Amino acid sequence: MMALLEVEDLRVAYGKIEAVKGISFSVEAGEVVTLIGTNGAGKTTTLRTLSGLLKPLAGKITFEGQVLNGVGAHKIVSMGLAHSPEGRRIFPRLSIEENLQLGAFLRKDTDGIARDIDSAYERFPILGERRRQAAGTLSGGEQQMLAMGRALMSRPKLLMLDEPSMGLSPIMMQKIMATISELKSAGTTILLVEQNAQAALSLADHGHVMEIGSITLSGTGEELLHDESVRKAYLGED
Repeated sequence: MMALLEVEDLRVAYGKIEAVKGISFSVEAGEVVTLIGTNGAGKTTTLRTLSGLLKPLAGKITFEGQVLNGVGAHKIVSMGLAHSPEGRRIFPRLSIEENLQLGAFLRKDTDGIARDIDSAYERFPILGERRRQAAGTLSGGEQQMLAMGRALMSRPKLLMLDEPSMGLSPIMMQKIMATISELKSAGTTILLVEQNAQAALSLADHGHVMEIGSITLSGTGEELLHDESVRKAYLGED
């Protein structure tokens, strides 16, 4: 059976600098797959390429059997692949509700959009309480909730999350990770980039370690959690 997402020998460059050096991996429907690694490993570049924001130098990206190479970012969203980017990228002057509505900009089902906004408020009650508030006045953790809620408004078949816990307090990070766990339990397919390797691998069905543009190690989340080299490099253990 074909995987939901197939990445084959993907190469991405910024000018003459190759940031992603021929990586291959897949994501099955219903799975959580994580990419872990240090800053500059190529994780964010990989997600930006999958969502059509960057053009690959070489390789092949297939989503539900359709090749994504050369497909525009808005079309990729309409195909069912949503991206919650690093740094949240919310619209600070728009209200929480307006940000959520923008997540559904390709949809025409007004009633369905309204139901999904209500679902976002059920998932993140603090957003519902402040729905008319400018998004830029939210805390970092609340903005992350909004970014995830906005990505879910497109009803994605695959949700890509880039560093959802970055810059958050430990308590807020736990809330975000608990939400990702809930989404997993509900059957949402997730590709997760996360510097907190312990949290990411604990959630993941499969994981891949990236170093300077290459995948150096792959396995189940459980296997990587107990791998000695991963524990030393990413879990802070001697």
